[in-house]
Parts: sequence; C-alpha cells; structure tokens
Amino acid sequence: MVDTLVLGASAERRESSSLSLGTNFLNLTINVMEFHVSDRFTVEGKQKVALVDIDETICFYPEQRRYDLSVPNNENIAKINKLYDEGWKIVYWTARGSISGKDYREHTLSQLNEWGCKYHELKCGDEKPHFDLVIDDKAKRIEEL
Repeated sequence: MVDTLVLGASAERRESSSLSLGTNFLNLTINVMEFHVSDRFTVEGKQKVALVDIDETICFYPEQRRYDLSVPNNENIAKINKLYDEGWKIVYWTARGSISGKDYREHTLSQLNEWGCKYHELKCGDEKPHFDLVIDDKAKRIEEL
C-alpha cells in the first residue's frame, strides 16, 4: 500500500528578502510500509523447520578434522530423527567446502544416508557461510534437546 502525501511548498524570494507563498506545488510521494505482527515460532498446526549442523553436532572427529574420518554420534542422530518423526522439517546445514571451494555434497549425502539420518533437505558449502559463533534467539546446542 502506498499513501501519497502532497505538500504545498512554493516560495518566491523578493528583493526585500521577504518570503511569499505562490500557487505552485511540489508533489512529494512518501511510501508508507505496512507492518504485520510476526510470530516468533511457526504457528501451531504448520510444519516447524529445524536447521541442523552436521560437524560437531551429529558427528565428531577422533583425530584430524577430515570429513571422511567423521564418526557418527548415534545418540544425537536419534534426537534429530525424533524431531523428524514428530513432523518437523529437517534441513541439514553444513559449511563443508565453503572455505576450500570443494564440493562435499555427494559425500555428505552418502554419510547422512549411511548413518540413518532422516531429513528433508541438505544445504551445503556456500549455502551456509563459515562462521565461528552463532548468536540467535532460537539457537540450541544438541545437548539441550
């Protein structure tokens, strides 16, 4: 919705430095944005979405942090699978390859399937930026589930 506001603003300067209003008008359009009340969480009855990290969440590394050496944590995978079974949309979200530029999608898909992970979608590489800290009002550590 756009509301239009017309302001009359015409001025003529006279030699006496006095100001008189003329009949010319300047049309000024101001866009007024409508806001709605947003829900913090998904409305009851609609599918909720969980973004789930992979490394150091559902798998860990005994020595080198190499994706082919990752060991699944079955307890944590079961927690995520439970959300899936409860009707949540599970999106695994990993930064694998975001720095190196390597495409780890196929390897990661194979791991998720081999580990028995239930999910709807995988976001991989540049779809998740590399970061060192998440600050979010909805963030939880796997230990909190």
